Amino acid sequence: MGKSLYEKVWEAHQVGTLADGRTQLFIGTHLIHEVTSPQAFGMLRDLGLTVKYPQRTFATIDHIVPTINQDAPADPLAAEMMQALRQNADDFGVTYFDLASGKQGIVHVVGPEQGITQPGTTIACGDSHTATHGAFGAIAFGIGTTQVRDVLATQTMAMEPLKVRRIEVNGELRPGVYAKDVTLHIIRKLGAKGGIGFAYEYAGEVFDRMTMEERMTVCNMAIEGGARCGYVNPDEKTCEYLKGRPYVDMSNWEATVARWLSFASDADAHYDDVVVIDAAEIEPTVTWGISPDHGIAVSESIPDPSSATTADEKATIEEALAYMKLPAGTPIKGVKIDVAFIGSCTNGRLSDFREAAKFLKGRKVAEGVQAIAVPGSQIVAIQCEQEGIDKVFEEAGFEWRGAGCSMCLAMNPDKLVGDQICASSSNRNFKGRQGSPTGRTILMSPVMVAAAAVNGAVADAREVFEIATAAA
Repeated sequence: MGKSLYEKVWEAHQVGTLADGRTQLFIGTHLIHEVTSPQAFGMLRDLGLTVKYPQRTFATIDHIVPTINQDAPADPLAAEMMQALRQNADDFGVTYFDLASGKQGIVHVVGPEQGITQPGTTIACGDSHTATHGAFGAIAFGIGTTQVRDVLATQTMAMEPLKVRRIEVNGELRPGVYAKDVTLHIIRKLGAKGGIGFAYEYAGEVFDRMTMEERMTVCNMAIEGGARCGYVNPDEKTCEYLKGRPYVDMSNWEATVARWLSFASDADAHYDDVVVIDAAEIEPTVTWGISPDHGIAVSESIPDPSSATTADEKATIEEALAYMKLPAGTPIKGVKIDVAFIGSCTNGRLSDFREAAKFLKGRKVAEGVQAIAVPGSQIVAIQCEQEGIDKVFEEAGFEWRGAGCSMCLAMNPDKLVGDQICASSSNRNFKGRQGSPTGRTILMSPVMVAAAAVNGAVADAREVFEIATAAA
């Protein structure tokens, strides 16, 4: 019987088995940022330890850095954390993509664009959405601060192996349906806890056709479905994306490609579960509640607690509706928004801005809506500016900001105020996620955010932008 990519990568990185039965796993690449690393470096100092393999650790600032006046944050804590990362990188010999480098950005954007993220590797980062890197056929884990310490000190971490669920999406996506809709649909279908104990292998015709940036969007949200990691098998498209990037060894390209592709799952690999989804059933999808699995097609209505089949489901719907202040049983389309946000490690890449700009050109953001666009990295910003995409956004009424996590989790000045509703291309709609304890988040694709910004309310982008609703 063949093996899945997950099994192959796990076996290639297994150092040993600990007394408690867990595997000591070698971590090929460690990515760090300013929020979860200071305490870990402090622990190293307390223990008199160094970073085991500093050449395998890469740092950037993203969470707390402001998107305006980045070099001089008004928040003293932000300034302190930025300085701490700079000092720790210097002291321990870690590569640091700071603001002056021209390579700064969200850690899950920077890794792939620098070619640090590669097939067949293990990657760890003190951030929930590290699964993003699985788009390249890597096994990538989000970890906590004590594990950050462990990886810095030993380049290993202790884990139990996961089960593997293969999620196939076959057929053709309809016009106006994007990778974000695919991942929100999967999470809706399988639940926010459905992936607990699993690695998700995304496969099938739809993923085969997706660009690398689209695959990153889907893998980014594997954690929102409860999975510990998610990945797509590497193919020629993966190799072509990585070819020539700064951290890719080009000395024997053919051998590198062969090695990368060898990690792809075998045709006869065993899976603990297989889920098959018809692409034609996926519509533009938005969230209505306080969990990423609270998703509905934009053509559907907000759930009614009376339709719940269990007491727990009824209570969950009631809690979500009370927080969101939305009327049960009414269409989600037409819900007024206050803020529109395009960015984050989910949808802050060149293709995201390029696609939204295509439909925003010549249009204006509705009166009373604050709209902000935040590139995922300095390189993405430059690419957009070279194509004039920034001007399209600005002329439409969006604020074009500097690179960072921004309003995804609002550990910086980009926050909701009061109970504002935000149409967001980010990944979480938890209570208070965007900086206000009563702020409300509706997740959707960048093009759907653009449609909401122009309309002043949740809207079907296919209607607003006259996108064909059926394949020719």
